[in-house]
Amino acid sequence: MKAMAKKIESTVLSLSPFTELNYERTYSIDSLILMFFAFSGIGWVWEVFLHIIEDGMIINRGVMTGPWLPIYGMGGVLILVVLKSWRDRPMQLLCLIMGLCGVIEYVTSLMLETLFGARWWDYSDMFLNINGRVCVEGLVIFGIGGLFFIYIIAPKMDNLLQRFSSRSKFIVCVFLTAVFLGDLLHMFIAPNMGFGITS
Repeated sequence: MKAMAKKIESTVLSLSPFTELNYERTYSIDSLILMFFAFSGIGWVWEVFLHIIEDGMIINRGVMTGPWLPIYGMGGVLILVVLKSWRDRPMQLLCLIMGLCGVIEYVTSLMLETLFGARWWDYSDMFLNINGRVCVEGLVIFGIGGLFFIYIIAPKMDNLLQRFSSRSKFIVCVFLTAVFLGDLLHMFIAPNMGFGITS
Protein backbone atom coordinates (compact mmCIF):
# COMPACT_ATOMS: atom_id res chain seq x y z
CA MET A 1 0.00 0.00 0.00
CA LYS A 2 2.80 2.40 0.93
CA ALA A 3 4.65 1.58 -2.33
CA MET A 4 1.51 2.31 -4.35
CA ALA A 5 1.01 5.64 -2.55
CA LYS A 6 4.64 6.58 -3.28
CA LYS A 7 4.17 5.72 -6.94
CA ILE A 8 1.05 7.87 -7.18
CA GLU A 9 2.86 10.74 -5.47
CA SER A 10 5.86 10.56 -7.80
CA THR A 11 3.56 10.40 -10.84
CA VAL A 12 1.58 13.44 -9.71
CA LEU A 13 4.72 15.44 -8.95
CA SER A 14 6.32 14.51 -12.28
CA LEU A 15 3.51 16.13 -14.27
CA SER A 16 4.93 19.22 -15.95
CA PRO A 17 2.11 21.63 -14.97
CA PHE A 18 3.04 21.08 -11.32
CA THR A 19 6.84 21.17 -11.56
CA GLU A 20 6.95 24.30 -13.75
CA LEU A 21 4.82 26.26 -11.31
CA ASN A 22 7.21 25.93 -8.33
CA TYR A 23 4.59 25.04 -5.76
CA GLU A 24 7.32 24.88 -3.07
CA ARG A 25 7.64 28.67 -3.00
CA THR A 26 7.12 30.83 0.09
CA TYR A 27 4.33 33.35 -0.43
CA SER A 28 4.66 37.00 0.55
CA ILE A 29 2.23 38.63 2.98
CA ASP A 30 0.61 40.73 0.25
CA SER A 31 0.13 37.67 -1.97
CA LEU A 32 -1.50 35.78 0.91
CA ILE A 33 -3.82 38.70 1.69
CA LEU A 34 -4.87 39.07 -1.95
CA MET A 35 -5.33 35.31 -2.32
CA PHE A 36 -7.48 35.36 0.81
CA PHE A 37 -9.83 37.83 -0.85
CA ALA A 38 -9.68 36.06 -4.22
CA PHE A 39 -10.51 32.68 -2.71
CA SER A 40 -13.22 34.23 -0.50
CA GLY A 41 -14.77 35.69 -3.65
CA ILE A 42 -14.47 32.42 -5.56
CA GLY A 43 -16.18 30.62 -2.67
CA TRP A 44 -19.02 33.14 -2.73
CA VAL A 45 -19.50 32.74 -6.50
CA TRP A 46 -19.45 28.95 -6.11
CA GLU A 47 -22.15 28.92 -3.42
CA VAL A 48 -24.33 31.47 -5.23
CA PHE A 49 -24.07 29.32 -8.36
CA LEU A 50 -25.10 26.20 -6.41
CA HIS A 51 -28.20 27.95 -5.10
CA ILE A 52 -29.11 29.18 -8.57
CA ILE A 53 -29.10 25.53 -9.64
CA GLU A 54 -30.96 24.30 -6.53
CA ASP A 55 -33.45 27.13 -5.89
CA GLY A 56 -33.56 28.94 -9.23
CA MET A 57 -32.66 32.28 -7.66
CA ILE A 58 -29.65 34.37 -6.71
CA ILE A 59 -29.06 34.26 -2.96
CA ASN A 60 -26.34 36.24 -1.20
CA ARG A 61 -24.69 33.41 0.72
CA GLY A 62 -22.74 33.90 3.92
CA VAL A 63 -23.06 35.80 7.15
CA MET A 64 -21.50 38.95 5.67
CA THR A 65 -23.03 41.35 3.15
CA GLY A 66 -20.18 41.61 0.65
CA PRO A 67 -19.40 39.12 -2.14
CA TRP A 68 -17.05 36.99 -0.09
CA LEU A 69 -17.07 33.94 2.14
CA PRO A 70 -14.01 34.30 4.38
CA ILE A 71 -14.12 30.63 5.41
CA TYR A 72 -12.87 29.79 1.89
CA GLY A 73 -10.18 32.45 2.01
CA MET A 74 -9.01 31.41 5.46
CA GLY A 75 -8.93 27.77 4.41
CA GLY A 76 -6.89 28.60 1.31
CA VAL A 77 -4.34 30.69 3.20
CA LEU A 78 -3.99 28.20 6.05
CA ILE A 79 -3.34 25.23 3.78
CA LEU A 80 -0.61 27.25 2.06
CA VAL A 81 1.05 28.31 5.31
CA VAL A 82 0.35 25.56 7.85
CA LEU A 83 0.75 22.61 5.47
CA LYS A 84 3.79 23.88 3.56
CA SER A 85 6.02 21.03 4.79
CA TRP A 86 3.79 18.42 3.13
CA ARG A 87 3.64 19.91 -0.36
CA ASP A 88 5.92 17.19 -1.75
CA ARG A 89 3.64 14.44 -0.34
CA PRO A 90 0.24 14.89 -2.03
CA MET A 91 -1.41 11.78 -0.59
CA GLN A 92 -0.68 12.87 2.98
CA LEU A 93 -1.44 16.46 2.04
CA LEU A 94 -4.91 15.50 0.82
CA CYS A 95 -5.76 13.96 4.20
CA LEU A 96 -4.32 16.94 6.08
CA ILE A 97 -6.28 19.42 3.96
CA MET A 98 -9.48 17.50 4.66
CA GLY A 99 -8.71 17.48 8.38
CA LEU A 100 -7.80 21.16 8.54
CA CYS A 101 -10.82 22.25 6.49
CA GLY A 102 -13.02 20.05 8.67
CA VAL A 103 -11.79 21.79 11.82
CA ILE A 104 -12.24 25.24 10.25
CA GLU A 105 -15.76 24.42 9.05
CA TYR A 106 -16.86 22.83 12.33
CA VAL A 107 -15.49 25.63 14.53
CA THR A 108 -16.92 28.32 12.25
CA SER A 109 -20.36 26.68 12.27
CA LEU A 110 -20.33 26.35 16.05
CA MET A 111 -19.13 29.93 16.52
CA LEU A 112 -21.78 31.41 14.21
CA GLU A 113 -24.56 29.42 15.86
CA THR A 114 -23.34 30.49 19.31
CA LEU A 115 -23.16 34.16 18.31
CA PHE A 116 -26.32 34.47 16.22
CA GLY A 117 -28.46 31.44 17.07
CA ALA A 118 -28.65 30.22 13.47
CA ARG A 119 -26.88 27.86 11.09
CA TRP A 120 -25.55 28.99 7.72
CA TRP A 121 -25.18 25.36 6.60
CA ASP A 122 -26.53 22.05 7.85
CA TYR A 123 -25.37 18.64 6.63
CA SER A 124 -27.64 16.62 8.92
CA ASP A 125 -29.11 14.71 5.97
CA MET A 126 -25.68 14.01 4.43
CA PHE A 127 -23.74 10.74 4.73
CA LEU A 128 -21.11 10.63 7.51
CA ASN A 129 -21.74 14.06 9.01
CA ILE A 130 -20.70 15.32 12.44
CA ASN A 131 -23.54 17.20 14.15
CA GLY A 132 -24.56 18.52 10.75
CA ARG A 133 -21.56 20.85 10.73
CA VAL A 134 -19.20 18.87 8.49
CA CYS A 135 -19.68 15.88 6.19
CA VAL A 136 -17.32 13.56 4.36
CA GLU A 137 -18.54 14.61 0.90
CA GLY A 138 -17.72 18.24 1.58
CA LEU A 139 -14.32 17.37 3.04
CA VAL A 140 -13.39 15.30 -0.03
CA ILE A 141 -14.35 18.24 -2.27
CA PHE A 142 -12.30 20.62 -0.11
CA GLY A 143 -9.38 18.17 -0.14
CA ILE A 144 -9.27 17.82 -3.92
CA GLY A 145 -9.90 21.53 -4.40
CA GLY A 146 -7.12 22.28 -1.91
CA LEU A 147 -4.64 20.22 -3.93
CA PHE A 148 -5.49 22.15 -7.09
CA PHE A 149 -5.14 25.38 -5.13
CA ILE A 150 -1.69 24.46 -3.78
CA TYR A 151 -0.21 22.97 -6.94
CA ILE A 152 -1.80 25.08 -9.68
CA ILE A 153 -4.04 28.01 -8.70
CA ALA A 154 -1.92 29.63 -5.97
CA PRO A 155 1.37 29.51 -7.95
CA LYS A 156 -0.38 30.93 -11.04
CA MET A 157 -2.01 33.68 -8.98
CA ASP A 158 1.32 34.48 -7.33
CA ASN A 159 3.04 34.67 -10.72
CA LEU A 160 0.37 37.12 -11.86
CA LEU A 161 0.63 39.22 -8.69
CA GLN A 162 4.41 39.50 -9.06
CA ARG A 163 3.85 41.54 -12.22
CA PHE A 164 2.45 44.39 -10.13
CA SER A 165 4.45 46.81 -8.01
CA SER A 166 4.62 46.42 -4.24
CA ARG A 167 2.96 49.82 -3.87
CA SER A 168 0.00 48.82 -6.05
CA LYS A 169 -0.50 45.59 -4.12
CA PHE A 170 -0.22 47.43 -0.80
CA ILE A 171 -2.92 49.93 -1.82
CA VAL A 172 -5.28 47.15 -2.95
CA CYS A 173 -4.61 45.17 0.26
CA VAL A 174 -5.38 48.19 2.45
CA PHE A 175 -8.54 49.03 0.51
CA LEU A 176 -9.92 45.48 0.56
CA THR A 177 -9.03 45.02 4.23
CA ALA A 178 -10.77 48.29 5.18
CA VAL A 179 -13.94 47.31 3.28
CA PHE A 180 -13.81 43.81 4.77
CA LEU A 181 -13.46 45.12 8.34
CA GLY A 182 -16.40 47.46 7.77
CA ASP A 183 -18.47 44.53 6.55
CA LEU A 184 -17.31 42.45 9.51
CA LEU A 185 -18.51 45.16 11.91
CA HIS A 186 -21.82 45.33 10.08
CA MET A 187 -22.12 41.54 10.41
CA PHE A 188 -22.17 41.78 14.20
CA ILE A 189 -24.91 44.42 14.01
CA ALA A 190 -27.04 42.84 11.26
CA PRO A 191 -25.86 39.42 10.06
CA ASN A 192 -27.04 38.26 6.64
CA MET A 193 -29.89 35.83 7.36
CA GLY A 194 -33.06 34.51 5.72
CA PHE A 195 -34.33 32.07 3.10
CA GLY A 196 -31.58 30.01 1.51
CA ILE A 197 -29.04 31.48 3.91
CA THR A 198 -29.78 30.26 7.43
CA SER A 199 -31.76 27.47 9.04
